[in-house]
Amino acid sequence: MLRLGYKASAEQFGPQDLLRFAVEAEQAGFDSVVVSDHFQPWRDTDGHAPNCIAWLGAVANATNRVAIGTSVLTPTFRYNPAIVAQAFATIALIASGRDIILGVGTGESLNEVVVGVTWPDQKERFARLKESVDLIRRLWREERVSYDGQFYCVSNATIYDRPEVPPKLYIAASGPAASRLAGRVADGFICTSGKGLDLYADTLLPAVQEGAAKADRSYDSIEKMIEVKVAFDSDRDQAMADTRIWSALALPAEAKMGVHDPREMERLAETVADQAHRRWLVSDDPDEHVAQIRPYLELGFTHLVFHSPGDDQSRFIGQYAEQVLPRLRQLG
Repeated sequence: MLRLGYKASAEQFGPQDLLRFAVEAEQAGFDSVVVSDHFQPWRDTDGHAPNCIAWLGAVANATNRVAIGTSVLTPTFRYNPAIVAQAFATIALIASGRDIILGVGTGESLNEVVVGVTWPDQKERFARLKESVDLIRRLWREERVSYDGQFYCVSNATIYDRPEVPPKLYIAASGPAASRLAGRVADGFICTSGKGLDLYADTLLPAVQEGAAKADRSYDSIEKMIEVKVAFDSDRDQAMADTRIWSALALPAEAKMGVHDPREMERLAETVADQAHRRWLVSDDPDEHVAQIRPYLELGFTHLVFHSPGDDQSRFIGQYAEQVLPRLRQLG
């Protein structure tokens, strides 16, 4: 079944505004609300970075129907995975049986080095992620957990307040190794749009399928979630202008590597501000916009989470719910 979600951008808005948007999204008919996890935002000017775990507790209490979760949280540096397991068990209990999604990834140095982390190479980050996923899952399911891993240890640990049905664990990936891990062990797989359809069709999704096959799991049982970056507005010029605040997304990965200060990231982003729109599906016409999104459905993505760059999120939620979501549901 196709699910259509709303991305609560914690880099762009404070916690009270984000909470209001989440409630509006549920009322407008979105199926899920997922939030980013940042200690520092991509830009210093008007930047925000509320704690996503505290915020999800508030959203669980303020909403009634939508699935809620992270896209994505890093459970390996700022957060010990045992604490992540405890926190999401609590959120699941507050949310009264709804889907709770713990989306995890290997992280970004921008958020982690600020607490004294020496940023390791990709191999170590991936090893930490695998170990944290294993530990979190065990803490959700077992009464007494002793774990002596390469990076994390617990002794006779018990999460006393945990739901009968554990939260869903999704793994985010931008390459084949993490995609295969998602296929092997996760309830869902997460990626982001705008990187060329060949990446999804030829690399990421086949890797998920490969991982599932090796673990003797059903590929169809793994939810394929994609964050779709959409600049949709009845005023096309406004839609284009809205993308500029996210100019950092237009920077190549090597330009962002090792940048730990939002002020420096903002300065670098300004050099490619005229290219910001390239990562977004920009449109003022709902039929054109659905045609832009259709390729992701045809690839087999089952959970689309829409990230809008504009400051007027209430306007986006209303327009999208009225003009785009019904058209997409007809396709799904």
